Order: sequence, then C-alpha cells, then structure tokens
Amino acid sequence: MGKTVGVIGGMGPEATVDFMSKVLAATPASKDQDHIRMLVDNNPGVPCRQEALRGDGQDPGPVLASMAAGLERAGADFLVMPCNTAHVWADAIAAAVNIPFVSIITETVAACTDFDTVGLLGTTGCIDSNVYQAGLEGAGKRFVTPGTDEQAEIMDLVFRVKAGERGAELEGRMTDVANALVGRGAQAVVAGCTEIPLILPASGAQVPVVDSTEVLARATITRCAA
Repeated sequence: MGKTVGVIGGMGPEATVDFMSKVLAATPASKDQDHIRMLVDNNPGVPCRQEALRGDGQDPGPVLASMAAGLERAGADFLVMPCNTAHVWADAIAAAVNIPFVSIITETVAACTDFDTVGLLGTTGCIDSNVYQAGLEGAGKRFVTPGTDEQAEIMDLVFRVKAGERGAELEGRMTDVANALVGRGAQAVVAGCTEIPLILPASGAQVPVVDSTEVLARATITRCAA
C-alpha cells in the first residue's frame, strides 16, 4: 500500500483498536509489506465530547487539531478519526493540516445509498449536533432517531462498553433499540458510534447494520491504494 494514514484515536481506545483490526482484516495482503502503514495517536485524554457539547466541559477542538498536526508532521498522507461525535470538530481538524481529512460521517452516509430511510444509533452529542441528519438530508434520505428513553439506553450501554463490559445482556439491549427504529420505518440502521459495533452484531438487527467503523476502514484501504 502506497499511502500512510494518520489515525486520530483514543475515543475510546478500544474503538480505535477495533478500527485498526478492521483495516487489517479487510486489506488484501499475503505478507507484512502488503499492509497499510498506520500512524496512530491513541489519545484517551481528549476532553469528553459529550460534556463539551452540553456546554459544561473543555473544548476538545484544540487537542484534536494538535493531534492532527502531529500526525501530519510524522508523515501521514491523510487523516481519519474513528469517533463519530468528535466530527463536530471536523473543521478545527481540517484547518490545522494541509492533508485530507476523511470523514466517517460522509463515508457512512455514502454507504446508505440503497436505503431510503435510515435509523441512527449514536451518542446524545452526535444526535443532537445533527451531523448525520444533515448528511442524510443532503443525500435525499429520511432518518429515524431514538426517543428520549432509547437515547438514555444507548448512552448507558456506550459508557458500559467504554468501561470494558461486554456480553449477551448489552448486545440484546442494543439490538432492541436498533429494532425499535426498524419498527418506525428504518430500512437500515447506522451504528454511528464506534463503541456500538462492539455490542451490536451485524446479524442481530432485523435490517442491515451499517457499521461506521467498518465503512471508515474500507475507505482508508481504498485511499491508501489510490
């Protein structure tokens, strides 16, 4: 693979590792040298995106911009960030570098081509910031978002994943929320938080699950090969 990707990571750390694993799994390789060079800043110290969006936390924009600039200096040809909510600060990242920043939002919306109505699973900050809704509307798509109780359930599950929990209970609860969106017309469900694919099996929902981490991994491979 010719290009080097810079990964703005650590949000959370396991989601970053999941992204890297999906890049490795999807890369056509028969030897070490066929794989992609990844420069990874796995920084769990990025200020909490949820707190910042509620107005009671530190702005993560300067930290993200600094990470982006550091990856560019280290030799990255382009940047990705396996955290959906942090894309609220995409402009700060893009302004800090002279290399492309590949958006997980843009790539995931593009992956929904075959569906007219899409269910959105994401953090409260991501949903409230409308980054996915704006992208889907721009693509001529309709969307279904979680209700108040469903959103609280998602946040509880996401933070339990960040704390290292896994298992059938969490998978079942996330699947129930996904299928509730299906019941309101979703033809596919976007796993729009990189913790969600860790507990939402692709076969669990009643419709296709668009895994934003997987989408970004494949976009990374394509850009590295270009």
